[in-house]
Amino acid sequence: MDVSIVAMIKQFGFPVVAAMGMGLFIWYVWKWVTTEVKPVLGEANKTLIALIDRVRMLDNDMIRLTQKLNMILDQQNKDNSKKSD
Repeated sequence: MDVSIVAMIKQFGFPVVAAMGMGLFIWYVWKWVTTEVKPVLGEANKTLIALIDRVRMLDNDMIRLTQKLNMILDQQNKDNSKKSD
């Protein structure tokens, strides 16, 4: 029994063999994505969430520091205006 591609095309026709080949290709890509890409994306997602949390904390720290700096500058301006009077 000859199982070459040419023999399959002779027996079933090109569209059927092409559809089977496409089905095998889709199965291979799906298997590759689920076994290799999906776990890596899960790890990257965890890392991304951790980085977003750190950026939010830094943003909150920057807001607090800006408020403190503004309070100090306002106090210095008040003290300077009292001294000039």
